[in-house]
Amino acid sequence: MTTSSKVALVVGAQGVIGRHLADHLASLDDWQVIGLSRRGGASSGRVNHLAVDLLDPDDAQRTLAPLAQVTHVFYAAYQDRPSWAELVPPNLAMLVNVIDAIEPVAKSLQHIGLMQGYKVYGGHLGPFKTPARETDAAFMPPEFMHDQQRFLERRQQGASWSWSAIRPAVVGGFALGNPMNLALAIAVYASMSKELGLPLRFPGKPGAYDHLLEMTDAGLLARATVWAATDPACANQAFNITNGDLFRWSEMWPAIARYFDMEVEQPLPLSLDSVMADKEPLWHAMIERHGLAGHAYADVSSWRFADFVFSWDYDMFGDGSKARRFGFHEHIETQAMFTRLFDDFRRRKIIP
Repeated sequence: MTTSSKVALVVGAQGVIGRHLADHLASLDDWQVIGLSRRGGASSGRVNHLAVDLLDPDDAQRTLAPLAQVTHVFYAAYQDRPSWAELVPPNLAMLVNVIDAIEPVAKSLQHIGLMQGYKVYGGHLGPFKTPARETDAAFMPPEFMHDQQRFLERRQQGASWSWSAIRPAVVGGFALGNPMNLALAIAVYASMSKELGLPLRFPGKPGAYDHLLEMTDAGLLARATVWAATDPACANQAFNITNGDLFRWSEMWPAIARYFDMEVEQPLPLSLDSVMADKEPLWHAMIERHGLAGHAYADVSSWRFADFVFSWDYDMFGDGSKARRFGFHEHIETQAMFTRLFDDFRRRKIIP
């Protein structure tokens, strides 16, 4: 890899967040990008992809040892597990293994950016204080995001690099085979409903239809992440990063139905993880009928995550003013984000 003023190590480069971050960095003239993921990827331009098992410290050491040129680490990797407690060991271990491997060799390391989310505030557990602020108190563990941040804070003491913690809401962007892709889950659910001649019903819990929430566009998130990593005023700070608007599904759902030229009926609580489990034959039939790209059904299914989001029968939003006070002023309308993502899915022939 050629010498550049800044070299980014994007950990989790095939996910919704990491993919957009790597693409954004590669579009900037003064960055080179190394993407880490379990399955690797095709290297091109200024992005070099490497496959690594971050749960294996020996593999992490072998893969990262040659990367002495890295100046910035952007950590967006995630391993899913069935329970909150089970999430802690693997997700902490992966971060520790990355830093243990890269810090001794990357002598010009300047910054480590940690991707978090509203789990930091307990948003996944039930009704919590809104708007959530970066200064809000922690809660009873387990919570791997707290463990990751405490690890970085301790490791940074006396070091020449700084850290940042970026806290988006639900992220909207393109990635296949990702367990947390709400926009793609909605697009596939709507397309299958239409294929079956059904109206578009909101499948969430009673009450979830009418509460406030927000989202974060993956492109906006990438730009904010790089800003926080390169502005000295942001050193050792956490930031909520969101689109800047709030919405209710009761308003957004009819707009999504209009996009797909569908009628809306009354919400009906459904477990998408259950009712969509037998839809693989339908998916293959849709691929054949509409000339779709032929992606595996598992790669476009994020039903468990969609159920999780649609279960929020309480407000889910944070205060994004700290980022604005520190100098990041970008925003995007969430309905426009959904439209752009659905258009992109159609261009890629993922949905009809």
